[in-house]
Amino acid sequence: MLKKRALFFSILYTFLLATVSLITLDLDDVEEIIPSFSDKLFHFLAYLLFTWLWFNTFFYRFNINKKYSIYRSIFVSVSFGIIIEALQHVITTTRNFDSLDIVANILGVLVAAILINNYIKIEVKKY
Repeated sequence: MLKKRALFFSILYTFLLATVSLITLDLDDVEEIIPSFSDKLFHFLAYLLFTWLWFNTFFYRFNINKKYSIYRSIFVSVSFGIIIEALQHVITTTRNFDSLDIVANILGVLVAAILINNYIKIEVKKY
């Protein structure tokens, strides 16, 4: 099912991630409950999933080979993460640009790419 709707899920997740990243949130009360490192963990996991979804889109929906699907998903994911961080600085008053968020994003992207490359077996049709 994911193969048939890969593009839909990727666009939906991109929209949701952008929305969550750019909306105004009052996190004063939450910061007392949740450890400070959890923000970086969220970035890591969010971009790991983001990369996996876009890999599936490029590979299954657009029939791009595995290697180039990985490259494209890395490019899209890292670019999106940097753009979102820049937009947080420019268009929001409650969010700030944080280079460590970008580092967490990139680590999530790279771990996803490594997992995809090493553990996802691509079925080869035998004729």
